[in-house]
Amino acid sequence: MTLLFGTAGIPIATQPRNTANGIETVRNLGLDAMEMEFVHSVNISAANAPLVRAAAEKNNVKLTCHGQYYINLNSAEKGKDSANRILNAARISWLCGGWSVCFHAGYYTQENAYDNVRKHLAEITKTLRNEGNGIWIRPEVSGKPTQFGSLEETVMLSRDVEGVMPCIDFSHLHARTNGMYNTYDEFRQALALVEKHLGRFALQNMHIHLSGIAYGPKGEKNHLTLEESDMNYKELVSAWKEFKIGGVVICESPNIEGDALLLKRLFQ
Repeated sequence: MTLLFGTAGIPIATQPRNTANGIETVRNLGLDAMEMEFVHSVNISAANAPLVRAAAEKNNVKLTCHGQYYINLNSAEKGKDSANRILNAARISWLCGGWSVCFHAGYYTQENAYDNVRKHLAEITKTLRNEGNGIWIRPEVSGKPTQFGSLEETVMLSRDVEGVMPCIDFSHLHARTNGMYNTYDEFRQALALVEKHLGRFALQNMHIHLSGIAYGPKGEKNHLTLEESDMNYKELVSAWKEFKIGGVVICESPNIEGDALLLKRLFQ
């Protein structure tokens, strides 16, 4: 799979603003992918999903989705509801022709966080495969050290649970480590970790998020455009080239299509 570039949600230029028009705008801009933003709710119905799928197929746009923010797979009280939210997002995304669903997996609210998240993910992927749903389930690298989702945790979950691969948000990785993972060598280390534990297949099957980001000792504060941040995106793109990665890069900056196009041109 080649490396495709797209927007987190409907491009700013889209009029009128709906998912099908957003997909067409993505193609007209010269981009290749779009992430459906289900962060507050799954806002596409099963009845309308075929229209989204048709638009994506017509315009040759790869679809991903971001699940709801209200997820904590490491919670005794909220774990089941969180799993159901992921399942709902995955089901609608699959009907839309989606390839991958990412989400923030939870918080360190109780002990055995890794095992709790792993067990829920195993149940989720088993349920989806039994339904004939082949979408990739992707816990995302999170932006704060209080949130479950270090690079190592997302890679190990992918090793341990079939149907799971990481969503590597390089901006979050930079923020949760308070400024680390911003040099060429550090980017290489991150990609080498993926290759070591998950193989070349994972490097050809990547779901990446990138934007500028403001951060402090407690991690992520807010997203910025690439140019107004300290994100060393040019050397990151160089590392992607060296490792010959494939998959989808979703830009989450305030200027989603402008920065997505910037990254695509750099990569080419």
